[in-house]
Amino acid sequence: MFTRDVPGTSNCYDNCEQIWPPLVVDPGPPVAPPGLPGQLGTTTRRDGRRQVTYNGWPLYYWVGDTAPGQTNGQGVNDVWWVANLAPTVWR
Repeated sequence: MFTRDVPGTSNCYDNCEQIWPPLVVDPGPPVAPPGLPGQLGTTTRRDGRRQVTYNGWPLYYWVGDTAPGQTNGQGVNDVWWVANLAPTVWR
């Protein structure tokens, strides 16, 4: 997740999207795995591609992650964060 985005709007284009490619889907809704605690959706990028959102926030890949499960992009420049899919428990 990119802190310079706002829910429903990506602000990562040009050089940014070369390093942080958007997670895009073909027509149709994205399919969430069973038990996902949030909501998947899409937003339309200015080039017309449909970017996947999680609870409204656009999602991306990071070119520095080369294998499934890697999260090396966590905290890059204090603006890039891995989407936390665990439900929040308040005590």
